[in-house]
Amino acid sequence: MSLPASGYPRTAAITPRLHLVDSVDSTNAKLLRDAVEDPEAHPHLSVVLTRDQRAGRGRLDRSWTSPPGTAVALSVLLRVGAIPVSLRGWIPLVAGAAMAHTVAAQARGIDVGLKWPNDVLAGGRKISGILAEVVPGDPFAVVVGAGVNTAMARDQLPVPTATSFAVLDRPVDEDRLIADYLTRLRDGIAGLAVGDSIGRAVRDDVREVCLTPGHEVSVELPGGSSLTGTAVRIDDDGRLVVASGSRETIVAAGDVVHVR
Repeated sequence: MSLPASGYPRTAAITPRLHLVDSVDSTNAKLLRDAVEDPEAHPHLSVVLTRDQRAGRGRLDRSWTSPPGTAVALSVLLRVGAIPVSLRGWIPLVAGAAMAHTVAAQARGIDVGLKWPNDVLAGGRKISGILAEVVPGDPFAVVVGAGVNTAMARDQLPVPTATSFAVLDRPVDEDRLIADYLTRLRDGIAGLAVGDSIGRAVRDDVREVCLTPGHEVSVELPGGSSLTGTAVRIDDDGRLVVASGSRETIVAAGDVVHVR
């Protein structure tokens, strides 16, 4: 399914560069390549967008694929030099919270929240996932990719724990969805850069929308090891704190499953 003939006018009003592609291997991979090859042409909040991503990637190098036209995939370039290094771990969480708020605005009546660090759950099932990657050779630039299941039918879902706007029987305005996400992402990233009370408010919003604290969790860690326990909080660096007995473990990266 091709891109809509009307394009994405609301989205185009938010981003300084909107690159619509009919089909692409990975929006993240493309934007990373483009930002390296021509950084001057890719300012903060540049976007690559498609409805046909053939080789998307998720955390822990997992593949992310969907039938053409059933999901929206986009990647956003963030120039983050103004954000203190100590707060950059919050970037993917801010993106996840931005998407959670955006999905909730159109999935009326459905419980929507964030599974740490940046999976968006609607009705307890994953409707969107996010992957943040630093631009090679430029530690002050980050590409944040997001996929949202829009028109995917139940028999097209990649796993039983996934869902879509179609499965939830909720109409979705893609242009509004993306424009609202970009607006929230832009403002959240700016809040991290400003710091003080605004930065705290951004982090508090992530904590408020995050569903993981309080859950029994199983965490698959980079390298293949795992951790089980109770998620108790998100620390000041954006990391998940998991308690097992009297011991607390700080998790900076991993794939979390809510056991109950």
